[in-house]
Amino acid sequence: KNGNNRLDAVVSSIMNGIDFKAEGISAVIVQGDTTSAYAMALSAFNHQVKVVHLEAGLRTYNLQEPYPEEANRQMISRITDLHLCPTKTAYANLENEKVPGEIVVVGNTVLDNLLDIETEYGFKVLVTMHRRENHNNIKEWFKQIDKLASDNSHYEFCLPIHPNPAVKKHKNLLKNVKVVEPMDYNILLDYLAKCSFVITDSGGIQEESAFLRKPCLVCRQETERAEGLGNFSLLCKSPEELAQGFEDLASLEMSGDCPYGDGRSSEKIIRLLENDILCHTG
Repeated sequence: KNGNNRLDAVVSSIMNGIDFKAEGISAVIVQGDTTSAYAMALSAFNHQVKVVHLEAGLRTYNLQEPYPEEANRQMISRITDLHLCPTKTAYANLENEKVPGEIVVVGNTVLDNLLDIETEYGFKVLVTMHRRENHNNIKEWFKQIDKLASDNSHYEFCLPIHPNPAVKKHKNLLKNVKVVEPMDYNILLDYLAKCSFVITDSGGIQEESAFLRKPCLVCRQETERAEGLGNFSLLCKSPEELAQGFEDLASLEMSGDCPYGDGRSSEKIIRLLENDILCHTG
């Protein structure tokens, strides 16, 4: 219906979309913190179907940062049977919340695609910007990104423009940045592997850049992936901090193992499912 809240529409369409009994579904895996993941988990719970949450335990404890993802993941955690956490911090968050279900650290599957990628450090900077909480000042972010690109013209700044109209309508502000259409995932990974620095408000790219050891500037007020801060990434809370933040990236240590996983999460998850969900149905 016209005028419906978009998030309400997502929930209602998923809640009415699956006949668990007819499909013979005994468990569902939901990944991340989207509204569709929450709706699927709730629908499964309502039908007494087991819920497995992949990427469980990420928290900022601020329901507006990010919105609506922080609320989604907290609500999913209350009805999950098996929590698959990316990090020990996520594990501790769930323990402190006294959630039901089993909690296991497995890393994040997004890194499993990166095991065989060879990296180099060319004069490239990958930039992505799309989060809802940045929409109100996206013009200022783009202006400062463009100035940064102008002041560092020996680097190619490349920004795959997000299709959201709130972002895309301001792309003309980026006169010194190579603005491209959204990249195929493999092309994006190739650029990430060859760049020297990353500027982003994306959660997944924070993890990928850490795994590939690319210094990352996180353009957000808060991040649920705080494990890499100070070593693999820096927080940039406002457009005015961008220039100093970019300068500070050069001094990151990038020492130790990637805090978000070792690239073998899928193997661990398959073993868990075989020993738990698949062997204890009904």
